Amino acid sequence: MDGDVGSTGNGRVVSVNVGRRVPRRRASLPSTAIDKQPVDRIDVRDPGPKRGGLGSGAVGDEIGDPRHHGGRLQAVYAYPAEDRQWWAEQIGRPIAAGAFGENLTTEGVEMTHALVGELWTVGDAVLRVEVPRIPCATFAEHMGVPRWVRRFADEGRTGAYLSVVTPGTVEVGAPVQVERPDHDIDLVTLFRAFSGEAEVMRRVVAARVIDAEVQRDLERSLARRGG
Repeated sequence: MDGDVGSTGNGRVVSVNVGRRVPRRRASLPSTAIDKQPVDRIDVRDPGPKRGGLGSGAVGDEIGDPRHHGGRLQAVYAYPAEDRQWWAEQIGRPIAAGAFGENLTTEGVEMTHALVGELWTVGDAVLRVEVPRIPCATFAEHMGVPRWVRRFADEGRTGAYLSVVTPGTVEVGAPVQVERPDHDIDLVTLFRAFSGEAEVMRRVVAARVIDAEVQRDLERSLARRGG
């Protein structure tokens, strides 16, 4: 990063949520903890690597499929109440806080265009914006909406996966102070790169602002495509 381009502090946490593992409809599939339920507060910490780590960065939150969820870069998932309400209007039914699997439901926090590497001070914790959410079959099954994966991907309202820079406690009502880095790679751009748009992949790789692990994965994907 070349520094930050300013701080904002108008957002807040309107719900904190944790989930417990439950069986999927098909016994052969991994269990799921996507349906998070509100609690008063959560302690957040770096859970370590995806394999062999603690799973979720939110203490008391469970991970149904640790092969694909949890770990350092997906320690805490945040989703804006504004986008949840937008989706509720699209599908014609209410969506409760935590129903998207988010640990933090926010208000007044820009998320689709959150910049990779943003630092969020929430309570006494500091979180870092890392990667967008990639919709999966578990999410689609949970929502029960036709073509949900495609619809969610097309809209680009992905929410933000966060790493934990400084552990702490996050309570309902906590303000969110955002420090933005000096580049233009936001979550929707990174999502497009993950979706295989070659020109966007090249742009993201050239910027060198994403986590080193993600950088290597995108570089390998580009190499397989012939650059």
